[in-house]
Amino acid sequence: MSKFIYRMQNILNIKAKLEEQAKMDYGLARARLTEEEEKLEYLAKRKSAYEDVARNSLVNSLSVRRMRENKEAILRMDEFMKRQREEIRKAEKKVEIERQKLQAAVQERKIQEKLRENAFEAFMEEEKAQESREIDELTSYTYGQKRLEGE
Repeated sequence: MSKFIYRMQNILNIKAKLEEQAKMDYGLARARLTEEEEKLEYLAKRKSAYEDVARNSLVNSLSVRRMRENKEAILRMDEFMKRQREEIRKAEKKVEIERQKLQAAVQERKIQEKLRENAFEAFMEEEKAQESREIDELTSYTYGQKRLEGE
């Protein structure tokens, strides 16, 4: 039996490497999105702390300066959170783009694998046909030899 050699194996290898690269890119985009979401959580906690300080200052003592600084801090936190939400939207778009690239890479690799499977099946059919021809030749030869010996 001869050895099966897929003539487009290098293309399959390239497709597999492209898929791995797409997986890495998707993972990085996903990690960036998570990082941006964590930043937003941190800003929300900071804003909440400022609001707590504002509530406590109303209860304890009335320092106009501290209240004004705290109000400014809360407004800045709102602004930072708005910017951070925009960064999250950008990161989500990037994740979606990378997911689509990964999906396309997986699909291309699967197509190449299916082509390889089809080529292997054709190779096996050809091998079976070759083996069948050899068996027929051997049988014919053996039958012919017995016939010659019988004459």
